[in-house]
Amino acid sequence: MASEAPQIRTIAIIGQGGVGKTSVADAIVFNAGANNRLGRVDDESSVFDTEPEEMKRRCTMTSSLHHVEWRKHRITLIDTPGQGNFVCDAAFALRGASGVVFVADPTAPLRAETAKVWSWVREAGLPCVAFINCLDRAEADVGGTVAALVAVGMKAKPVQIAIGAGESFEGVASALTGKAYVYGDQSGKFSTGDAPEGIAAELEERKGQITEDAAEGDDELLEKYLEAGGLSDEEVAAGLAAGVRSGTLVPVLLGSAEANIGVAQLLDAVVDLLPAPCELGAAEATDAKGEATKVEPDSGVPFSGLVFKTIIDQHAGQLSVLRVVSGTVSGDTQVLNSRSGAKERFGQLIKLEGKKHSQVSSATVGEVIAVAKLKATQTGDTLCDPKNPVVLSPLPEFHPVISFALQAKKRGEEDKAVQGLLRLAEEDRALHVERDEGSADILLSGSGQLHVEVACEKLVRKYGVEVVLKAPKVPYRETFRKAAKAHGRLKKQTGGHGQFADCRVEVEPLAHGKGFEFVNKIHGGAIPRGFIPAVEKGVVEAMQKGGIAGYPVVDVRVTLYDGQYHDVDSSEMAFKVAGSMAFKAAIDEAKPALLEPYVSLEVSIPDECMGDVMGDLNSRRAKVEGMEQSGENQVIRAKVPMAEVLRYAPDLTSITSGRGSFEMSFSHYAELPDHLIAKVVEEKRARDSGD
Repeated sequence: MASEAPQIRTIAIIGQGGVGKTSVADAIVFNAGANNRLGRVDDESSVFDTEPEEMKRRCTMTSSLHHVEWRKHRITLIDTPGQGNFVCDAAFALRGASGVVFVADPTAPLRAETAKVWSWVREAGLPCVAFINCLDRAEADVGGTVAALVAVGMKAKPVQIAIGAGESFEGVASALTGKAYVYGDQSGKFSTGDAPEGIAAELEERKGQITEDAAEGDDELLEKYLEAGGLSDEEVAAGLAAGVRSGTLVPVLLGSAEANIGVAQLLDAVVDLLPAPCELGAAEATDAKGEATKVEPDSGVPFSGLVFKTIIDQHAGQLSVLRVVSGTVSGDTQVLNSRSGAKERFGQLIKLEGKKHSQVSSATVGEVIAVAKLKATQTGDTLCDPKNPVVLSPLPEFHPVISFALQAKKRGEEDKAVQGLLRLAEEDRALHVERDEGSADILLSGSGQLHVEVACEKLVRKYGVEVVLKAPKVPYRETFRKAAKAHGRLKKQTGGHGQFADCRVEVEPLAHGKGFEFVNKIHGGAIPRGFIPAVEKGVVEAMQKGGIAGYPVVDVRVTLYDGQYHDVDSSEMAFKVAGSMAFKAAIDEAKPALLEPYVSLEVSIPDECMGDVMGDLNSRRAKVEGMEQSGENQVIRAKVPMAEVLRYAPDLTSITSGRGSFEMSFSHYAELPDHLIAKVVEEKRARDSGD
């Protein structure tokens, strides 16, 4: 197995949505002979987009894998989402890859997702080749696309020239070999010959540029180039591979997945220019003592693997998809989950082929396998040799940008809905399920409205539960503006033992965020010590419903300073009721105020959108705290009332044409302006009457 490691490639196919990544992946599978037909997204024959929700929308929503062989190399393909609602999954998929094919569309402008996924590639330090797709379309602009890729920080270097354009596009000429590859149909077969006269001069010029780039990738080659003035084709290829591995250049290839042109040359570039996983640098990790260490990508060292994806399969159950980072592993092996400390036993090792599965006896560095029914393993966990525990770097965390409250259509199915959603969240780390303590709502949060809606569709299909999505309730709170004293007295005579309790309290406001304090200042036994906790309990229960709109009361101190009791008729229940009565009596005297939650908002936008976004934020009562340049974008930091940004994601998308992004988190509570109180009260009453 160790000797086979250099013949392994594990490649993530990435880019913004709509550029044809899945079509490229399907064309690779077909050209490599792993599928007997050219899969297409539009006719639902793709081997990658197999979920009903993906087929319905013609959109990749989750990463999918397939394996092919090309020139005696084993290549794992990971097709990733690029659409903004689902693109976070690409960041996780990159942790399973050792190289990248970056796909671009020369007929469409680059959107925010391109800069986002490219930043993830750079952070991961992954070598990359680019593929400009769709050259069979009339409006294709190769030069403009290369310039746009350079603008986002990619050191893009075209190594091919298109032969023909639009409907006349028939092949590519390589500056590396000087040859032309001309296709006649969609079979993937091509003829090799000299470059057409019309592009021969341009090809020669491109060859000179590529030779310079290759020389800069290796010190020895640079010295030879400066001395001799040129390099052999083999030396140019070696220099390019070195530049790709170091990240100093990204070769750009051309083609059309739909027309099946240029895909064979892309496969050659994957084999020739992208390194094997065992040729990459060591992975960052911590050891059993929590100290930093390195894990070498060597098949001869102890095993370690990173679970970067979880799949809930209808037949196989939970599948943990992992990349072998070091060592070699086989079936029926005991491993350690270094996060949970649990011992797990691998059963059969599974190779994922789109929706189909096959079995393998072992896997080595860089290979991706799945293991079924691990009991204590989650996405992001490290599995390793029990004798050599390590924890690999964790997967990135993404904060939701939109939340919805949900309600089961059928009464009594809320728990079933929550359990189903939690299972979906095991597969999709960008999906969050929680119960809001303030409103008791079940909240489903994700990367966008479509992300949440698709999760609900899957909930129906997989778990048979229908839910209704509603905007989440804003967790308003109430407090007091001044101190006040009040009296609570319960006196009932029912023929036997009566009910008697009398207590006097003082309420006063605390600073925002201080919560609740209960102070006992009873002296002389006016209320027996055993009844004091009952008074506090009554006060706490009364605080759950304030006097303005019925929201919980916070940030108050309640002092019990006097009272009376009866030897026979007093009880804990009586004092609990009296405590509640006293607090309610104090509400009006203490000048209640309504508090609204604020969130911290960070918005990243292109410079030209600054005016529109700032105007929109001002209309939402935002308090802008600062702005700074970040790469090509401006980042605005602000505090905004939560009620104003519950549906911010689609609005920002509209304002910035999809090029803006944001993150938000809870910040603090502040008083709601008086002129907005009536509206909040009315909405609360309407919602309560509807419930």
